[in-house]
Amino acid sequence: MGATNHRDHWTLDPDIAFLNHGSFGACPRPVLAEQQAWRDRLERQPVQFFARDLAGLLDEARAPLAQFLGCAPADLAWVTNATAGVNAVLQSQPLAPGDELLTTDHEYNACRNVLDYVAARTGARVVVATLPLPIEEPAHVVDTLVRAVTANTRLLLVDHVTSQTGLVLPIAAIAKAMRERGIRVLVDGAHAPGMVPVALDTLPVDYYTGNCHKWLCAPKGAGFLWVAAQHQEEVRPAIISHGANAPTGERSRFRNEFDWNGTSDPTAMLCVPAALRFMGELLPGGWPALREQNRALALTARELLIDALGGAPLAPPEMIGSMVAHPLPPSRDASPPTSMLYANPLQESLLREHRIEVPIVPWPAPPARLVRISAQLYNELDEYQRLVAALPDALARDLA
Repeated sequence: MGATNHRDHWTLDPDIAFLNHGSFGACPRPVLAEQQAWRDRLERQPVQFFARDLAGLLDEARAPLAQFLGCAPADLAWVTNATAGVNAVLQSQPLAPGDELLTTDHEYNACRNVLDYVAARTGARVVVATLPLPIEEPAHVVDTLVRAVTANTRLLLVDHVTSQTGLVLPIAAIAKAMRERGIRVLVDGAHAPGMVPVALDTLPVDYYTGNCHKWLCAPKGAGFLWVAAQHQEEVRPAIISHGANAPTGERSRFRNEFDWNGTSDPTAMLCVPAALRFMGELLPGGWPALREQNRALALTARELLIDALGGAPLAPPEMIGSMVAHPLPPSRDASPPTSMLYANPLQESLLREHRIEVPIVPWPAPPARLVRISAQLYNELDEYQRLVAALPDALARDLA
């Protein structure tokens, strides 16, 4: 189950057990080299690159991503990350006072902030459905969301894979239930591509946004937004630029606006085909084998955590991908975190004293917390054993 020699493909610090691929990903050496080649081309003749070549280059990079995601390239726009995609969709919604935006209590903080921002501007209201935890079966998630629907519900924002708790939600069943009730669905798929199969043309959703820098292992700054054809005229990027009145020809305004919203470094997006190709060739079985190996390692690591810490798993195996979260003893400090990004003293202690990088997540709020591990090809089972061996000492110091 190990990752024999795969770690050599990454530039990760060899002294650190890096169990946090889920937060920012990690880009392999060959893909980084590809990005540098694109940057060299850009800087050799910037006007040629941006003014004459870039639109076609983005289309060429979009085609293999669309094939991987199971959708038409015309329905796919480039964004820098999933949060940008969520912003574009939510800020384009025709909302009125009293309308309701539905989400779950597992929604990623950055995207929940967008909901609150849009609701405050429009007079809409955010409704948060509390998912049962532990979850006994995926249908309980669907039932909980359906019970939260009212006559005023206009849109559901839901994670495909939850960030804090690492759960793979039953997106197809959720979307079907919402469509039957006339409610639009925006899927925050930040973690899904590369972790679980994604087939957008078969999902009854209206919008789907995801990252390429996480489980696809592309450079940072590459994400996508898929919008159903009937909604593309109304969805605008958060940044309005030349694409708003650029001649369209065979290109839609949807694609023009998202492809060009100002001068930036597009090389991460152009590297997505290289990342898809490189990661898909690391194992004989391609992407399906990669996903399954990562999932098997995550489930094995979960058993180690359960044996060491006790307690029940948060969800059945079919709701686990390449990330696992497990409850820790409550912290003695119930104050809110000073930062949303990895300011937990226990996380700092594990890194400083044991050279283990793993997120400690306040859940659902301090003093309750979770440890969340990720599994990528560069990880080995002994890294999780190292974590389990370090936790008693680290927890004892934390609770002293």
